[in-house]
Amino acid sequence: MNSCETIPEGYSPPPPSSTPRWNYDVFLSFRGEDTRRSFIDPLYSALVDGRILAFKDDEKLRRGEEISSELLKAIEESKSSIVVFSRNYASSKWCLDELAKIVECKKTMGLLVLPVFYDVDQSDVREQTGTFAEAFVRHEERFKGTEMLDKVQKWKESLAEAADLPGWNLQDIADGCMDFRGFLFIGVRNVSKFIQVIVEEFSKKLNFDVATYPVGIDLRVEEINSLLSIQSDDVRIVGICGMGGVGKTTIAKAVYNLISCRFEGGCFLANIREVLEQPNGLVHLQELLLSDILREERPRINEVGEGTKMIKERLFRKRVLIVLDDVDQKSQLIALVGSCNWFGLGSRIIVTTRNEHLLCEIEADEIYQVKELNSEESLQLLSRHAFRRNHPMEDYKELSSDVINYVGGLPLALEVQGSFLFEKGISEWKNSLKKLERIPHNQIQQKLRIVFDELDDVEKDIFLDIACFFNGMDKDSAITILGGCDFFPEIGTSFLLRRCLITINEKNELWMHDMLRDMGRQVVYEESPEEPGKRSRLWFYKDAYDVLTKNLGTEAIEGLILDLPRSRTLHLSVEAFSRMNKLRLLQLKNVHVTGSYEKFPQDLRWLCWHGFPSKFIPTNFNLDKLVSLDLQHSRIRQVWKEYKSLQNLKILNLSHCSHLVKTPNFWGLLNLEKLILEGCTSLVEVHSSIEDLDNLVYLNLKDCRKLRELPSSIYKLKALQDLVLPGSSKPDALQTEPWLSFFWSCVPRRKGVS
Repeated sequence: MNSCETIPEGYSPPPPSSTPRWNYDVFLSFRGEDTRRSFIDPLYSALVDGRILAFKDDEKLRRGEEISSELLKAIEESKSSIVVFSRNYASSKWCLDELAKIVECKKTMGLLVLPVFYDVDQSDVREQTGTFAEAFVRHEERFKGTEMLDKVQKWKESLAEAADLPGWNLQDIADGCMDFRGFLFIGVRNVSKFIQVIVEEFSKKLNFDVATYPVGIDLRVEEINSLLSIQSDDVRIVGICGMGGVGKTTIAKAVYNLISCRFEGGCFLANIREVLEQPNGLVHLQELLLSDILREERPRINEVGEGTKMIKERLFRKRVLIVLDDVDQKSQLIALVGSCNWFGLGSRIIVTTRNEHLLCEIEADEIYQVKELNSEESLQLLSRHAFRRNHPMEDYKELSSDVINYVGGLPLALEVQGSFLFEKGISEWKNSLKKLERIPHNQIQQKLRIVFDELDDVEKDIFLDIACFFNGMDKDSAITILGGCDFFPEIGTSFLLRRCLITINEKNELWMHDMLRDMGRQVVYEESPEEPGKRSRLWFYKDAYDVLTKNLGTEAIEGLILDLPRSRTLHLSVEAFSRMNKLRLLQLKNVHVTGSYEKFPQDLRWLCWHGFPSKFIPTNFNLDKLVSLDLQHSRIRQVWKEYKSLQNLKILNLSHCSHLVKTPNFWGLLNLEKLILEGCTSLVEVHSSIEDLDNLVYLNLKDCRKLRELPSSIYKLKALQDLVLPGSSKPDALQTEPWLSFFWSCVPRRKGVS
């Protein structure tokens, strides 16, 4: 089967400085009368089945003369658009306005546009002949003598531009495929087969999103795909190995996006080595594996043995695709995928690792060794980041070659170094080269350290906080917390993004490559190698445990994490924290603290205390500077007994506090932006003062089963954008407040990996 392999002419990804939060993988543009039932509905279903998040409007959004703001926003929030041209497409003013917006976003935001010619000739669309000519005659007659004639001309130009892009054409000709001017002409009468081709090829197009500049990915994806032998019915394990930063995860994501639509279920478990550093990490991964493949709520698994049994029982008949990213121990594989007979015929398991011996140990069917980029690929990747073009500027050719000689063909190092040199002069390039040439070739972390050392103090603080605490956290929540620390995080994170030091994934989470994360943590370790209590940040379990249990804390500590597994509880005296006067960030789990909370640090901005043991927050617990309070899975019955004024608090998370009966009075929390009460199964009352939360954007009441009514004044929440209500039975207020029904079950859908 032939395919549109090349990126459409004129398409370029958004620059690294832009950080859009995509809500949709694809926006579907179509003429409903022509195609909705016969083509669009089954296409939409196939996209959803392929774990592609598609926006398909309904007739409610197509009323009035002007295109609705909801549709315009959906286009802007989409990575791509599939435009289905049919006989009467041009007769709709709505469709033409939609198309003009799509073409505009292609030019300004890098929107990927893919046309589908459904029972219409491509030349009719491009040249506006046939039914398209007839439609424009009517438009010109209607708008004759008005300013709208300029818009009609814009419609024509948009049609011509969109119709000249690579796409798909359903033609009633002999079966088979042929390429013509970049178009894929499919001679099939079977619409379902045509849709299958579109979904498979579109999945391939989404691969361009796995990296800002996907240099060298296509060939490697093709080679791995051949090793997978998807057509065969055996269950096959394929390993991808190579050094850190060589692109194993990026390639695995591209393969997953390309072929996942061919399986009954799929799951991409990322950063396994890092996840397993946390208590119950393996159980968490088992829960995520089952949830993703079965597309169900995450099951509750108590221990690893129970999880392996559940995976075997629930997946043994399913043809699945599973990617296990960054594995370093055989026991991890045994707990997650055990044996090939756990899964249905035709299943594929992909394992990425730095340890080739591990792949031999598990007897992987195939092993793919990822090689560094060759000199040509390295020059192209460096140039894309340093010059935003495929080759260096004339005056920088020799310097670029020198950078590659010192950095090598490691994609991560090329991306970071290229982004660092972006818009810098020749003297700065030469200065950077002098630093690089002093570092041995194999010491990649030290080469990355050069870029870190160039950051200012605030940027360094943001980088280290992410490396130690916020890697994998929702970007908006992390920015809120960092803002509470007076770090100007919007500017700081944008700068780190431009320097390729962090990324933001499809779930809007901050991510840092583990080599960069480890480099940041090494910086903190070097602050005091022998005495952890004198370092600025403590994330390693043993260091945090020793400092707290031996009372070794000092005022140098700004952040600390101590997470105990479910089976353990640690009792500490408040004295353990008494000398940590500069503590900003604190995360505890299953820790009990006794003594007067007056001695607790007064400078906290983020308090995440899962399993908080008290029935209420003590009065003498000073939380005045707190920006985020997270007390999930706590025994709390009442948040606090007396009125509390926390003017800085923006996030309050009381999820799964099963004893909580009523919310606090919100009059002292007027700047609250997120209120999360999911799983508060005893909650019966939401305080009426919630109406005063003018900044509340997100309210989650999912699974609050005893909540039978909401304050009728809740409609006064001016800023509210996301409302998640109990899923099993509606509160009584829903019967009298119709607007609430509109927000019913606003549960976000899981998207594919990019």
